Amino acid sequence: MPPKITSRRPTFVSHSSELQTDYAVTVDAPDATIGPGPWPLVLFMDGDYAFDAAVRAYRSLREDNAVPPAVIAAIGYGHPFGSPENRRGRDYTPTAAPEEPGSGGADRFLAHLTGPLWDELSARYPLRGDVRAIAGHSLGALIALHALFQPRPFFNRVLAGAPSIWWDNRSFLRLVSAHRDHTPELGARLFLGIGTLDTESMTGDLRLFEQQLSARPYAGLDVVSRRFEGRDHYDVAPDLFREGLRVLLSPAGS
Repeated sequence: MPPKITSRRPTFVSHSSELQTDYAVTVDAPDATIGPGPWPLVLFMDGDYAFDAAVRAYRSLREDNAVPPAVIAAIGYGHPFGSPENRRGRDYTPTAAPEEPGSGGADRFLAHLTGPLWDELSARYPLRGDVRAIAGHSLGALIALHALFQPRPFFNRVLAGAPSIWWDNRSFLRLVSAHRDHTPELGARLFLGIGTLDTESMTGDLRLFEQQLSARPYAGLDVVSRRFEGRDHYDVAPDLFREGLRVLLSPAGS
């Protein structure tokens, strides 16, 4: 079963005039007892669903002293999957699929994340400039991966859980191949994860992507892949978020 939508009120609303969309942004930040910062920030996609699980995963890591203080933020729509106001089908897709009118808006959405939204977050919280992380699951993982494979990527830490590489006949794999033709170096840390009980399509597509990265590796790109035994597409999120945050935020990244 898909996770329940969060009942938490958003911390603020981020408006995109370009996309004519109001985004609900929810934030969990260290309190004053932790110190003045600056802190790394991890920005989760599908915040209406992912925020609660992300915060629980992060706090459990903090209790174990496994990661440093960080800001956990999530961007959503304030509306469930399938609602006309939930525009993930537009925002999270790098290419337009003929069967999905209005898709293929990832670049415009990414411009909002790295521009107006990041400016607002930076004004509200003391953020580190050297660790900028984006995280997502399923279709949210697709936009997280797309954010990394840019000519000059803004995000240098990526958590991609069960990414929807199937989108538009696996067009993402072709985009990465073209990117690698012109970009031999990519200084970043990438965490990939999926449950072993996910569909063969999802697990098989992730293997194709991992093989592609292995065949033509990027200098400076640290890739960590994990399989979570006995987990399917939905119940993998808590374990996946915890391990992914540990990899992205720990100094060694291992």
